[in-house]
Amino acid sequence: MNPRALPPDTPDTPDPAALAGELRISVGKLMRRMREQTHANDLTSSQKSVLLRLDRDGPATVSALARAESVRPQSMRVTVAALEAIGAVSGAPDPADGRQTLIALTPAFRRTLQANRAAKDDWLLRALQAQLSGQERAELASAVRLLQRLAEFGESGRR
Repeated sequence: MNPRALPPDTPDTPDPAALAGELRISVGKLMRRMREQTHANDLTSSQKSVLLRLDRDGPATVSALARAESVRPQSMRVTVAALEAIGAVSGAPDPADGRQTLIALTPAFRRTLQANRAAKDDWLLRALQAQLSGQERAELASAVRLLQRLAEFGESGRR
């Protein structure tokens, strides 16, 4: 739906500011519970972000990662070095430009990511089945589509 075509608020429409606060708190709690399902590690938020980017987008140079993460290449080199030290990423010559090194997830770390996702999915499935009725799961399916629209707000000029 085009935001410009949204119907007007009605008297029973929740206050947007209150709803935003409740949504932020609820999503935060859900994210914390899902993180609890995986083995804790000592990765920084920058390291996690790089790992998720490499998983989603594939191998990249340090320069490309720095641009994507909006950090200096020197800072990204430090992040990548720490990830290499724990065996999460490795570098290989770029087949298109041998002067460049492509950073990629190691197969072992990719398996760790898959196991972590499976643990989160399993917990969420059990929670859905234990806590929500069939009707509530149908309502949640509609809410997921709304959350996806919210997540897209501001991406590439979307409004």
